Amino acid sequence: METPEKKSGGGSVRTPGAGRARAPGSNGGTPITIPASPFMKKLGCGTGVSVYLMHRAGEMNASPWAVKKINSQCPSRQLQVYQRRLSEEAKLLRGLHHPNIVGFRAVATAKDGSKCLAMEYGGEQSLNDLIEKRREAGLGPFPADRIERVALHVARGLQYLHNEKRLLHGDMKSCNVVVAGDFQTVKLCDVGVSLLLDENMRVSDPEAEYVGTEPWKPREALEDGEISDKADIFAYGLTLWEMMTLSMPHLEMLGEEEEDEEEESFDEDAYYERLGTRPPLDAELLGSTYRRMVELFYVCTEEDPGRRPAAAQVVQALEGGASLDDEVIVLD
Repeated sequence: METPEKKSGGGSVRTPGAGRARAPGSNGGTPITIPASPFMKKLGCGTGVSVYLMHRAGEMNASPWAVKKINSQCPSRQLQVYQRRLSEEAKLLRGLHHPNIVGFRAVATAKDGSKCLAMEYGGEQSLNDLIEKRREAGLGPFPADRIERVALHVARGLQYLHNEKRLLHGDMKSCNVVVAGDFQTVKLCDVGVSLLLDENMRVSDPEAEYVGTEPWKPREALEDGEISDKADIFAYGLTLWEMMTLSMPHLEMLGEEEEDEEEESFDEDAYYERLGTRPPLDAELLGSTYRRMVELFYVCTEEDPGRRPAAAQVVQALEGGASLDDEVIVLD
């Protein structure tokens, strides 16, 4: 049965460009109509894709879905790459079941040929959106207890990916953390560029490409070094830094706008030299209540991957309420 998507003159019509998927959990599933993007609220966007809110009208007590769809304006030479990534993400997400990982709901192909991935949605906003809103409101860093809650829940999600699924998330950052309510739930999303890990927690395929996002990349990813679970840990540390500074890593390298210049100054060489390093943090300005999160940030952003803790070690320290410096997190 098709879901009515747009009413006109008392009747219902199927929106142009809509696709169909089958909902999981029954024999063959119930066909679901994925509306065309103009008829859904846009929640966010990434490279080559946008995410929309889909209300499943006509289904009793049906929760809404977040639908990731490849942008129609995507260059044709890149379209195949994004379609492959979305298909891989759907395949991976279908096999992930953890309270700190966004859940799989359905996959479909729209009439325009674009791939659609439907995921659970519980009123979440990305952590990046919350950071931007707080900065625009002129507020200071997030309260220490909120940062610690994000730290614990994201670390649990990473522990599940690394230890149980042998997966490197591959693009850890605030944009890929979703938060519902007053931090009641915190979940990782966007596993489309995940990489398989071997028993030593290293990327198993030597030809695999670590995608990541430039400001969050560790030094080993920038210099074609060996990639392990510690690449996620470096970016995880920078994500906590974002919550304490309300900024993007290395954004200060963009410079300040000159009074008589329309464009901002930018030292490209200095910016690329700074990538893969620990950005500055004024711990004294933050105060003693942030001590544990400052310690966690420092140990996770060690330039040497061997000096960074594993996700399981971070979870253990946070759950135990212990200090998070090197003396407590015993590194290999």
